[in-house]
Parts: sequence; structure tokens; C-alpha cells
Amino acid sequence: MKTNLLVSLCLVFLCACQAPPVEEYAIIPQPQEITYTPGFFKMGNHPVISYSGDLNNEAGLLQKALSSDFSLSATVKDTGKGDINLILDPAVLPDKPEGYQLEVSSGKVEIKAGTPAGILNGVQTLRQIIKEKNGKYMIQKASVSDYPAFSWRAFMLDEGRYFKGKDVVLKLLDEMSQLKMNTFHWHLTNDQGWRIEIKKYPKLTEIGAFRDSSEINHFGSDVYDGKRHGGFYTQEDIKEIVDYASKRHITIVPEVSMPGHASAAIASYPWLGTSGKQIKVPGKFGVHYEVLNVSDPKVLQFLDDVTNEVIALFPSPVFHIGGDEVKYDQWKASPAIRSYMAKKGLKTPAELQIYFTNEISNMLAAKGKRMMGWNEITGDKLHEYQSEEDTKEVEQQLAKGTIVHFWKGDPALIKKTIDKGYDVVNSYHEYTYVDYNYESIPLSKAYAFNPVPEGLSPEEQSRVLGLGCQMWGEFIPTVESMNRLTYPRIAAYAETGWSGSDKKDYNRFLKSLDYFKNKWAAEGIVIGPTE
Repeated sequence: MKTNLLVSLCLVFLCACQAPPVEEYAIIPQPQEITYTPGFFKMGNHPVISYSGDLNNEAGLLQKALSSDFSLSATVKDTGKGDINLILDPAVLPDKPEGYQLEVSSGKVEIKAGTPAGILNGVQTLRQIIKEKNGKYMIQKASVSDYPAFSWRAFMLDEGRYFKGKDVVLKLLDEMSQLKMNTFHWHLTNDQGWRIEIKKYPKLTEIGAFRDSSEINHFGSDVYDGKRHGGFYTQEDIKEIVDYASKRHITIVPEVSMPGHASAAIASYPWLGTSGKQIKVPGKFGVHYEVLNVSDPKVLQFLDDVTNEVIALFPSPVFHIGGDEVKYDQWKASPAIRSYMAKKGLKTPAELQIYFTNEISNMLAAKGKRMMGWNEITGDKLHEYQSEEDTKEVEQQLAKGTIVHFWKGDPALIKKTIDKGYDVVNSYHEYTYVDYNYESIPLSKAYAFNPVPEGLSPEEQSRVLGLGCQMWGEFIPTVESMNRLTYPRIAAYAETGWSGSDKKDYNRFLKSLDYFKNKWAAEGIVIGPTE
């Protein structure tokens, strides 16, 4: 009896001494390091947010988030200690400017970072780990040390095809910020529409921003809806959106397509085109024959003027020129182009495109910008409408410092491009094109994408800046259709860009996705399948 009683007492004692179980965080993107401590921080309904340094913007965003997410009435103080403390400290992760440290203890939450961007990333993590229990707000105690695997984590919106408008863009920026994506690639011009006001060339929006009809169903259907479509952003609109993004530490990279995908510009000013003929803004989607007359100094002056106005609006260090899907037919048929090529010693249309691209690179470099373009700018043959003769023996070398945006072709071209000394953003279409349906790219395939191809050395791997996911707009006329294809796959790309391949776990990701699924549902966003 005494023995049994002693054993029972020992078991009771051991149970009493056992630490309470921890509730692991469910966060997207998954942080690099989490160390849990038993217990919870209990937050009242009127938490105080304290901050040091120049963090008024980040404290205000946190205050707004607590109000919208949990109906908490938070107050902000720029001195003293609070329930949640934002601390700017250059000694925190000094080589990881977007990184942060988050500490949840019994009496407070601290978010430390070396930059305001890092602080905001910590804030976005905090939003996901606050749990409501029996009318009280609790946070599992833990220490988080977190930073991104890649410096380029982008979402691209194509509005050249369908204009979506300012409110839609601002909403996308909010979603990107919460997912810790840092680059909004804004595709503003294409064959079917020019979407940015250029004061020196008003016809670009008077004419180029509108088309009479739009092709529907699929590429090459030749079936049209008969509805006029158009719209554009004024320069004041652009300034407002850029400021909104800046406060969320998102860089907006503008894309102005050249020398192809320029029909809307050519419809506005026919002298820009190689044929010189008046055309209409096309409603047909796909690759068009109309290309800029790159042999004409007036065309280069036009591009100089346009880039001046665009650069004045976008502080981004990078300027995207497109450069994709150029059909060479008009160039090959033009006596002026053939004469220009002979004068410059250019043997093929691919060489002409590289020569033109380098002229634009030099133009942009003189304005303090780094050029980026889709991987056609390397001169490699990517399309069936390009002949071997068009692309063979390319001797022209793409300007150093160019960022090559890989989207098509054998992934081995990435290594070839890196070996030539270029940085690469990987947006391989078979994994990252969110206009593709879920049969082509299910959520699991989007999540499986690794922007770093196999077989690269550590030095070569460092040349892969990151990834982008692309919402091309040809057959995405509505916000609803855009949302269903974007969500939830955008979360998969966000985790790939932030967490890196070694931290990914698809089953854990699906469980963590519940937070965003509930949030999107509350916001009325209809999403695609999550299995």
C-alpha cells in the first residue's frame, strides 16, 4: 500500500511539473527559426503600441491591422514601454535588411529589426499568431528570427490587356505586404492598351488606352465581345499608388514594352511603327507583327521622353522594358531596317534586337536605372516563329548589369545566362503563370517551384535574385476571375520566395493557409481550390 501510494504521489508530482504544451504558430511564409517557450502572452482589448526611431508609419499600420483583424482599440506612443514594442536597432540581422526578430514573453511583445521594412515584416507575422480564446487575445510565447531567402519576391499584374483600376491595385499591395512580397511588377503597356499618362504624348492615352472590342474564349478564337474597353492611370494616380506601396516597403517596377507588344503606341503615333501605317488598337490577343522602327532616331527620342516621365514617377532602381515575343517579319521586310543593320554590322534580327536593347540600357543607365527584360533579350531562339537564321551566331552581347527575366525555354538557359555574368529572376511559365488554370498549375505545383535550377554552384545560385508570379490579363476581364486564379497560389509563391526550399513543407503550408482562407472569405474574395 505504501509503495502504491508513493508511486501515485510521484505521478501526480511529475504531471504537475510537466510544462504546458505549446501551440505552434501557423504562419505563411514560414519563418526561418522559431523557439517556443511554454505559456502565453495575454493581451488586453486596449493594447499600447510603443516604437522607437522613425517607425510612425509601421506603428500606424499595426494599429490599423489590430483594429481590422481583431477589433482591438490600440493606441500608439512614440516613447515609453507598451504591450507591443517596435524597436529599430541596426545591430539586428545587419546583413538581412528585411529580417526581424520577434520575442513574445509573459509581459510584452517586441519586434526588433535594422530597418523599417524588417519591422513591418515582423508586424505581418504578429498578425497571424494572435489567437482569440473565450473573448481574450493570446499569443504563444516564442522567439522568432526571420529573413527572406531571396531579395526579389514579385507579383506581376498585366493591365495592358484589361484595365483593373486603382482600388484593385491597392488591395493587391495590401495582400502582398501581408505575405512579405516586396516587388510589384506593373505591366502598363501592351498591344491592346497603354495605361499610363505621358504628358508629352497625350494620344497614348487618348487613343492607345481604348480598344473597340476584345477577343474572348481563347487565343485565335476570332470571337469578340463587341464591347469598348479602356482606361489609364493619370500621373497623380501613379504617385498615390507608389506612395501607398512605399509605405508597405514594396517597390513598384514599371514595364513599358519595347520593341514589340507596342501596337497601342503605334496606333497612337503611326510613325513609331516599322510600316508607318495607321493601325487601330487591336482587340485580338497573342503576338502581333507590329514592332517599333528601331532605326529611326525619332523613335529613340520618343522612348527617351517616355522613360523620363515614367522614371520621374517610379523610384524603383529597375526599369523593365519587356522585349518579349518580337516577330521579325516587319524588320526583315523593311528597306530602312535592312540598311540600318548593314550600317551597324548586324547580321540577324536577333542581333538587331540586342543592339537596340543595349541602346535602351545605356539610356536608362544614364538616368540611374538598371534595365530588366524577358529572356528573349539574350538573343536565344525561344519561339516557333523565329527561324534558325534569325537567331544564329549572335555576336552582339547584352549590356552588362542587365537583369534577365526568365520565362520561357529550356531551364538550362538560366545557367547559360548566369555564366555570361547576368543576374536572373526566374518566372518559368510552367510554374508561375497564375493566369493558367488550376489543371495546369495546381496549388501543389505552384508550391513545388524552386527558382534555383539544379546544378548551379553556390556562386551561380547567388545570381538568381528570386522569382515572380505573373497575372497576365488576356482572358481575365474581371476582378473576380483574377482573384480566383491569384488566390491561394500567391501564398505558395510568397513562401517560396521568403522561406526557401529547405523550409518548405506542403502539409504544414496547407494547415497554415487556414488563416488566409478565413481572411479572404471575410473580405468577400472567392479563391481557387486548395487541394
